[in-house]
Parts: sequence; C-alpha cells; structure tokens
Amino acid sequence: MAHANGGSGDEQKKAAAAAATRSNKYDRQLRIWGEHGQGALEQASVCLLNCGATGSEALKNLVLGGIGNVTAVDGGLVHESDLGNNFLLSAENLGQPRAKSMAALLQEMNDSVLIDHIDASPESLLDSDPGFFARFTLVIATQMRDRSLVILDEVCRRFSVMLLVARSYGLTGYVRISLREHAVIESKPDNTVSDLRLHRPWPELTTFVEEFNLETEDSLVHKHIPFAIILLKVCEEWRSKHGGALPSTTKERSEFKSLVASKKQAQDEDNYKEAVAAASKVWSPPSLSSEVKAILEDGAADVDSSSSDFWILVAALKRFVASEGGGEFPLDGAIPDMHSFTEYYILLQRCYQAKAESDVSAVEAHVRSILSQLGRDPDSISRAAIKHFCKNSRNLRVLRYRSLAEELGLKEVGAKLQKYLPFEGDNTNYAIYLMFRAVDRFAEEFGRFPGAMADETVEEDAAKVGAIAHKLAGEIGLDGGVSEELVYEFCRFGGGEIHCVGAVVGGIASQEAIKLVTKQFTPTAGTLIYNAISSTTTIFQL
Repeated sequence: MAHANGGSGDEQKKAAAAAATRSNKYDRQLRIWGEHGQGALEQASVCLLNCGATGSEALKNLVLGGIGNVTAVDGGLVHESDLGNNFLLSAENLGQPRAKSMAALLQEMNDSVLIDHIDASPESLLDSDPGFFARFTLVIATQMRDRSLVILDEVCRRFSVMLLVARSYGLTGYVRISLREHAVIESKPDNTVSDLRLHRPWPELTTFVEEFNLETEDSLVHKHIPFAIILLKVCEEWRSKHGGALPSTTKERSEFKSLVASKKQAQDEDNYKEAVAAASKVWSPPSLSSEVKAILEDGAADVDSSSSDFWILVAALKRFVASEGGGEFPLDGAIPDMHSFTEYYILLQRCYQAKAESDVSAVEAHVRSILSQLGRDPDSISRAAIKHFCKNSRNLRVLRYRSLAEELGLKEVGAKLQKYLPFEGDNTNYAIYLMFRAVDRFAEEFGRFPGAMADETVEEDAAKVGAIAHKLAGEIGLDGGVSEELVYEFCRFGGGEIHCVGAVVGGIASQEAIKLVTKQFTPTAGTLIYNAISSTTTIFQL
C-alpha cells in the first residue's frame, strides 16, 4: 500500500508540475480568455489549406497559442520564391514538399501541439475525399479561388465545420468567415456597466441596507459606508416623499443628487462623492442592447429536440425574465470598487453574489424543465454552464453568415456596394473586393493570374481584367466600376503573395480563429478588406 500511495503521490506531483508549466507557458493569454478558453483551444483541431506566407503566419500564431492539433495541406514543393516570403522555410527545404517542411519547423515552436501534414492540393482532396474535412473544428482556407471556395464552403456547412477564408494578393488581402451560425456568450464588450439593481432592490438587499445609519455620529463609519448603500438609503427617503416614484425629470434628478450630497458630514468623504457620481444608476439601470433583444425574439428561441444548448439557455432565460426576474435579467453578482471598510464591502458583495446564485438556480430550473419537455437528459447542461451563461447574458451575440455561393450569386451585392461609389479615397477598399472576384475570373479563363507571365505585358492583361470587372459590375447591378489605376495595380501584383501583407492578413485570420474556437469576443461579421497601400481595413457585410 505504501508503494501504491507513493506512486500516486508521484503522479500528483507530475500533474501539478505539468499544470504549473502550462500556466507559465500560456500565462499572458490565460489572463485574456481564461482556463476554459485555453481548454477550448487545446481541444480544437484545425486544418490549414495552402502553406504560403498567409497560411504559415496564421498557423504559427495558433501553434504558439497552444491549439490542440493542426494538419497542413499543400501539394506544392518549396521553390526559391517561397524563401523570400515564408520565414518557416529555408534553403535546406528546396525541392521538398512544402507542407512537410513547414510542419517540421512549426513543431519546434511548440511540442505540445500535434502537427500533421498532407502533401496534396486542397482541390484534389475536395474532389476525392470531401469527408476528410469533417474531422476538423475549423478549416482555414488560404490563397484559394472563388470556385474552389464555394465547394469547400458547401462541404464545411454539411459537416458543421467552421470555415475561415484568408487571402493576400500583392498589397491587398481579405478575411471572411463562413458558417451558418455562431453564438457568443463571452463577447467581452469594451464597456461594461454594473447592474447594482438600485432601482429595484430585492428583499435581502433591503434588509441588509436597513442595518446602516447615515446619521451615525461615528465619523469613521460614516465616511466608509459603500456608495451603493448610501444611494439605496436616499432612494428610500425619496420614495417616501414622492409616492414611491424615483426621480424622473431633470429637476428631480438634480434635487436627488443634492439630497445625497446633503448627507455628507465632512468634505473629505469620498464615498459620498462616489454616490453623487453614481446617482444616475438609480433612474437609469443598464439597458439591453439591440443584439440581445433580437436574440430573445429570434425564432430559434422556440426550441425543439434538435436545438443547441445555447438556444435552450436562451429559452430558459426568456422564462426567467417573464417570471422570477420580473422583466430583469439575472444578476451577475459583480460590484464595482467602492470607498468602504473591507468588512462592509465583503458583506455587500456576498449579498449580490447570493442573489446571483439564486437567479442561476431559477434559470437552471427552467433549463431542466425545458430539456425534460423535449425528451432530452435534464442534466445534459451543467450548472457551471448555466452560471456562465447567466453571468454574461447581457452581452450575448449571435452571428449568421451568408454562404459563399449565395454571396457570389446575388445581385443585391451590387446594391450594397452602390452607396460607396465612387470607389475613391476611403471607398477604394470596396473596389478591392470586386478586383478579387475579377482576377479569379481571369484565372479561370486564362489559367493564370494577370501579370504573372513575362510574355504578356501588364497593360495587355489590365485591359482584359478591366473588361471582366466591368462585366461583373453589370451582373451584380452596380452602376459604376473600378478605376483603371486599381486594375493596373492588381495586374502589376502578378498574383504574388508578399510576406509583410501575408503576416498582417494571417495575423488577423489567427485572431478570428481564436474567437471562433474559444467562442469569446465577437468575430468579424462580414468581409474584412486589408489595403496595405493606404494601411487601412474595411469591414462590410454582403
């Protein structure tokens, strides 16, 4: 037994050491997306299509971040041109498979990541084995033409695999996400507003506040009463003199602030200054964003047995708001810093946390009931998941993306672009979108990108591309076109992939990939165009 216990102790020490190493290794990013976010990354499986500068940069960032496993797919060999735009390749790799060579160096960057490679073109895999893509969480398609991307998008949607498209072309690039729906619980907005529920305190909070006396003669206590308690006490006094109503007019709100300020016993009482500054929280509680309101009204909230856990939670949230919540969302239990005795602050914090736990229990009861009604395991959604959802319920986001086939076939694309005419100055980036489609059409017709052949002049190709762009504009109902200058510039690029542009586009792609995999922050909702000529980006939805 002693030996067994000793072995168990050794295993625990090894596990603790491994956890400490992991924590040190990913310390900075753990502070951003937490253990659960890192866990999502480490469970993800990513497929990169084409190992050029853009794809290599994107994958490098994910490997350094600790993505679970990656598979690089590329049917090309390393040429001298690759050495000038891809730092993951060297002269020793000349003539070797590009996917294999890149994977080997990536593995040196993080031995915790499982890295595989397939020496075949993405197009050949799409033709011979479309089911291959079903094994991945996310596919990052780089440097692929429209026709192949449409097929890939259909395959990924069939298998519920997220698709991220990234491409750099000369001094331009774009990034686009494609999937049916992406639900975000942790959108982490820049500005968060504390819900102190001052306009509608619950019984336990009211009872707690009654223990405080703003008329106390103890000056030390008086200057350390938390501002939330001061406002609630003054609210009670105000309501008693105004028929239970809160301040509603500008005059009344000014009078309320004056009433708060009148409770000060000395000029150096910072807690009363905080109370005056936060007085608006009494009559202006946090409102729901239009995005959250739309989620509550979304038809997907009318759940059935095939509904995702997210929509089950939304349905339970709706029931809570209509019943126990009395029109309010679950309290998240967080309170801001306050000038206060530590003891007072902790007691107040516990009061808010207790209410938050109570709200979670109420939402949980609705979740269990809904799951049972749908014939699903009532315990299939954990309390931890429900608590996480409640805490972030005010910042939910749902994004839905048009398929690539729909986008390329719709005339309304032209109507959306029409308002940005003429394509000059800040609007040039919208013309870049058209140029990407035009050069792909050129490549389909001539088997190469414009400007890529020495025996054809840039001017000759520019005339052909200009005609294609003009025809494309007519097809999508766009009453205008692309400037000759931009057409010439795209032809001058010759379809080249420049490392500095690939690094930016690949970096953006990896950032969006992390958002998708962790389901934190809000991914780009449309097509992001990068213009290295003007050092600008533009995001627009089509």
